Amino acid sequence: MTPGQQKALDAFWPHYGIAFDGQPLDLDQVFARQAPRVLEIGTGNGDAIVQMAGAAPDHDFLGIEVHTPGIGHALREIDARGLTNVRLMHHDAMEVLASSLTDNSIDRVNLYFPDPWPKARHHKRRIVQKPFLDEVHRVLKPGGLLHMATDWQNYAQQMIEELESHTGFDNVAPGHDLETGAVPRPEERPLTRFELRGHRHGHDVWDFKFIRRDSAG
Repeated sequence: MTPGQQKALDAFWPHYGIAFDGQPLDLDQVFARQAPRVLEIGTGNGDAIVQMAGAAPDHDFLGIEVHTPGIGHALREIDARGLTNVRLMHHDAMEVLASSLTDNSIDRVNLYFPDPWPKARHHKRRIVQKPFLDEVHRVLKPGGLLHMATDWQNYAQQMIEELESHTGFDNVAPGHDLETGAVPRPEERPLTRFELRGHRHGHDVWDFKFIRRDSAG
């Protein structure tokens, strides 16, 4: 934590933070309105969620992040831009999904550059697996969108395999592999510092968009 991040955490968490208590959230009450809702899992420093919220003031954005310095940085940017449509939770994403979010309450879920856990023995720690997808399916509204991006080819392959084997989602792209199943980088997904750093190291990026069906399994 830098002094600036700690200062932002102390000053702005009461305004933009939601404490995890294991109880379902009333998002209409949280945002004091009814609006399309976007959930970002792993907000990092808040680069993406801040830019997307600023570009879509008619949408509400809920971000989840476990890294405290990232929360502090994001809070500083939210306040500096005067955004009223962003709230953050500092907690484990799977617990938030399971306990805090009700059925059919989210219009879109964004998962940008999740921890790739590159060593093979750690792949079981990757978030994109069936239990995660089951929860995403539950909280998404029918027709809601799951958008994922990664710059690790092995993880990209796992993502598309997991989604293609899940009966609750349809791929927006026509194919079922990395060559045809990914979509070009959507304009609405901001280029973050993390992604730009990956480009400098020669990393490719894969974007996947899947629509929630009514069924799951």
